[in-house]
Amino acid sequence: METTYSIAFLTNLGWPEIVVILVVFILLFGAKKLPELARGVGKSIKEFKKATSHIEEDLRTAMEEEPAPKKPIETKQPTETSGKATSES
Repeated sequence: METTYSIAFLTNLGWPEIVVILVVFILLFGAKKLPELARGVGKSIKEFKKATSHIEEDLRTAMEEEPAPKKPIETKQPTETSGKATSES
């Protein structure tokens, strides 16, 4: 049997379960710490979205830019030196 891990259980949460989870959070962290935690999570999500949108923008501009034309590679022909030239007599 293959086990897959997912967050599908979140779709089955009702109001009573959500209230129980919130009560547990209040008991664990205290009412004064929850706003600070929520602010920190909110800032993290905002920063993550900002970074992903920046990456998407960079990818879009890179895809829209035309590639620079490639210059042909110049190969130098070997040249004869005047001192080593052979002459037939």
